[in-house]
Amino acid sequence: MKTTVLTRTVAALALAASGVLVGGVTQPAHAQPPECRDRDLTASYHARGDAAGHRYGVIKLTNTSGDRVCSVRGYGGLSYVGDGNGTQVGAAATRTPGRVRTVVLDPGQSVVSRVDEVVAQNYPRSTCRPEHVDGFRVYAPDATRSQYVAHPTTGCSKPAVHLLAHGPFHRPAHRG
Repeated sequence: MKTTVLTRTVAALALAASGVLVGGVTQPAHAQPPECRDRDLTASYHARGDAAGHRYGVIKLTNTSGDRVCSVRGYGGLSYVGDGNGTQVGAAATRTPGRVRTVVLDPGQSVVSRVDEVVAQNYPRSTCRPEHVDGFRVYAPDATRSQYVAHPTTGCSKPAVHLLAHGPFHRPAHRG
């Protein structure tokens, strides 16, 4: 009897130390901070250059919560908007394959997603149907609310033409 009680006690302590549920709620030993909510983040766009009919830049999400550590993982959503009212212009961005990582953001820290914009003027007018774009609609990963980022340009109103591509969010490279 004493051996059975001792064995169960040792087993319960080992499970509790590993973060497994034992008679109550236990957090995992290496719990990630909660996922960043849209209201924790502020989106912005930063141009990085252009070449061969493309414009390159990054969408940057900064933790502006003030005091909340949170995490970001994977891809967000990105599209052009216009008409002065947020109406989507053309197709949403396609996802460029890339390594998906969880990034923990302290207040003030940021993640970036590389953006590749094909210049609309590369397409015949009849294929593209050019339309003025006011900016981007940006979704953080797993968010249901979007943010608007001003970025005047020209898009293609035909959804069969894909002008935008973006990668997963990651820590920005340090620029020297």
